Amino acid sequence: MNLTFDVQNIQCGGCAASIRKGLTEDPRVQGVDVDVDQGRVSVETSEDIRAELLARLEQLGFPEKSGA
Repeated sequence: MNLTFDVQNIQCGGCAASIRKGLTEDPRVQGVDVDVDQGRVSVETSEDIRAELLARLEQLGFPEKSGA
């Protein structure tokens, strides 16, 4: 299952690395792709854990964009 999030505050490769590291700590996450230019995070998961991933992104400092 592929889940996509439009988030705030992604500014560089370091941000992308922090997101990848933070989200892949969950064993249900199979892969994370971060598009720095678009502020988009795509996550491949074994189940629909959208709410949990949004909460984790917010903890990491990358909240969902308003109206997304």
